[in-house]
Amino acid sequence: MKNSIDFAFLDSGTGGIPYMKELKGKLPSVRCVYLGDTAHFPYGQKSAAEVTECAASSIRKIITLWNPRVLIIACNTISVTALDDLRSIFPELPIVGTVPAIRLAARKSKNRKIGLLATNATVRHPYCERLVKDYASDCQVFNRGDPDLISFIEHSLFTASKEDRLAAVQPSVDYFLSNGCDTIILGCTHFTHMAKDIAEVAGNSVMIVDSREGVANQAIKIQNQESSLEHETKLPLFLPPDKSFFVTECRSSADEKEYASLCRAFDIPWGGKI
Repeated sequence: MKNSIDFAFLDSGTGGIPYMKELKGKLPSVRCVYLGDTAHFPYGQKSAAEVTECAASSIRKIITLWNPRVLIIACNTISVTALDDLRSIFPELPIVGTVPAIRLAARKSKNRKIGLLATNATVRHPYCERLVKDYASDCQVFNRGDPDLISFIEHSLFTASKEDRLAAVQPSVDYFLSNGCDTIILGCTHFTHMAKDIAEVAGNSVMIVDSREGVANQAIKIQNQESSLEHETKLPLFLPPDKSFFVTECRSSADEKEYASLCRAFDIPWGGKI
């Protein structure tokens, strides 16, 4: 339906923005909107029940306000923890998850030593163990949760100096290098903001991989399938400008200024708090 929201993105904060930009690069004509659930950031320290509850609350807001054709969970923690439950709660809404690119990393690795950089919840989840068993059984996978780096990205990255950025990624990169990893998976969408910094510290012999392209391709495939079905689509309550970025909470005026500055840096509209 013309003038409707094609894709909505949900993350705990700003991590999924590169995923939205990846999809728009592949399909510029679609209309997107983004919600960062900053009221419940970070998700990586929560129980499975809390992750499901917080994500479901945000999805209800997204449906009520924008009624997207497809929802992209641009968060690895939500996806590995709660994707099946969320699909059961919202059976009429096609939902695309984001999971660590273990399969891609296994294809790329030459020495069969892979590093997974993610939230604590993601690296500990049995879902990731299944991905390793299914797609990387001949590899050694070294897991590292780094909540401090996620917090740095959410709150400090976009005003940080290059020296600060490189220092922030150094501990995780050192861990993977000390274990001989030739491939590092960015298993939290926040880390995609620092892919170049991680690559610089890791050096040319290490491959950095993430799931942006795969998620965008899957979302477009599902949208095409939905477009071929004949069913009534309710118009959203309001149509924000394409690629608008919203949050569920601004804890201070400084937070609001940071989010507005981030939006200017990415050339996306700042929608404010909902």
